Amino acid sequence: MKKQRLFTGIMVSLICVMGFSQSAVNQYDANGKRHGLWTKNYHNTDQVRYKGVFKHGKEVDSFKYYTLSSGKSVLSAVKVFREKDSLADVSFFASNKKVISEGKMNGKRFIGEWVFYHKNSSAKMIVENYNDEGLLLGERFVYYKNGLLAESAHYKDGKLHGEAKWFTEQNKLIRQSYYKEDQLDGETKYYDADENLTSEGEYTKDRKSGIWKYYQDGKVVREVDHTNQKVISKEQ
Repeated sequence: MKKQRLFTGIMVSLICVMGFSQSAVNQYDANGKRHGLWTKNYHNTDQVRYKGVFKHGKEVDSFKYYTLSSGKSVLSAVKVFREKDSLADVSFFASNKKVISEGKMNGKRFIGEWVFYHKNSSAKMIVENYNDEGLLLGERFVYYKNGLLAESAHYKDGKLHGEAKWFTEQNKLIRQSYYKEDQLDGETKYYDADENLTSEGEYTKDRKSGIWKYYQDGKVVREVDHTNQKVISKEQ
């Protein structure tokens, strides 16, 4: 008899807990704002789309987001929201759970420093910075998987602006250019794989302008005036 009463008590407790758990999900506060644990599935499936906690309509703490892969939910992003502002620390994931990129977001905008990684690796591929409007700002770096620099460029308000350089995997400079508002503008130099100068001249609004010099074995072999596309000197 005692065992029966004990069993009955346990079952009642479980039912109460289950009922409470169900009622504690996807709830609203007195003002109609989402509050507490929320989870949402993909339409007409039992596969979760996201889950996290709201506090009177605002996301707080960790939210997990999922994509559908072969009909199953796969973690694609984790956002850790701050309670006092709209910022979140964010990590994006590949289907194998490797981190693809990480940084901060304000709503849907990237802000501050973002790091992107090579596939299936912890090696950095890109490091870039965004202003409060979500536009690229300052220097952006691209790296080979061996850790050496492949590209560097300066940005202003989301546009290429300033010096940009490109390197080989052996860390040899192969190009140096200058940009203004996303267009080549200013001196550009090209080098071969041994860092020997092969050509140099000016760009104006993405077009070659003025006199360009072309080199071979360290000597000028041709000069072209790109204002009128005329060869003004050529090695005989």
